Amino acid sequence: MEDKEKISVLEALLFLSGELLSISAIKDVIELPEPEIKRLMEELMAEYKNRNTGLLIVEIANGYQMVTNPQYADWVKKFRSIHISSKLSVPALETLAIMAYKQPIIRAEIEQLRGVNSDSAIRTLLERRLIKIMGRKEVPGRPFLYGTTREFLQYFGLKDLTELPTLKELIREEAA
Repeated sequence: MEDKEKISVLEALLFLSGELLSISAIKDVIELPEPEIKRLMEELMAEYKNRNTGLLIVEIANGYQMVTNPQYADWVKKFRSIHISSKLSVPALETLAIMAYKQPIIRAEIEQLRGVNSDSAIRTLLERRLIKIMGRKEVPGRPFLYGTTREFLQYFGLKDLTELPTLKELIREEAA
């Protein structure tokens, strides 16, 4: 199979999946070595970027996803506000932010930082698969340790946790 056809197959898989597609999932279907998949995906990503259309392909958390071009974010936001009501509540966002920066973390530590009960927020975040139980803390009672998931990275369009803004960046942004 020629590179052009391989790239077309990758594009079809990305479109069909509608979500983050891991390299291992791609390997299962197309049966190519990982370095070749990465090379072909880089070509496809560049092609989409050069076309300047409403879609892009991005690398996130050791996988790839077809996403809307940020250039058209206003239109996408307008559509989502009209048609989708799956936004996170303020308590859920607060809880998620604490987890993202302090993970792995137990419920008591989250509640100490927030000053309120976080049961509902944690339950919502678990249901949406934005967080997961990462184990148990070796203290009396052995409480669950929570951390973010690949879906968290996908939801916020991050390649990995190092792309989270620093406290200095957040303060600077809020002051502006």
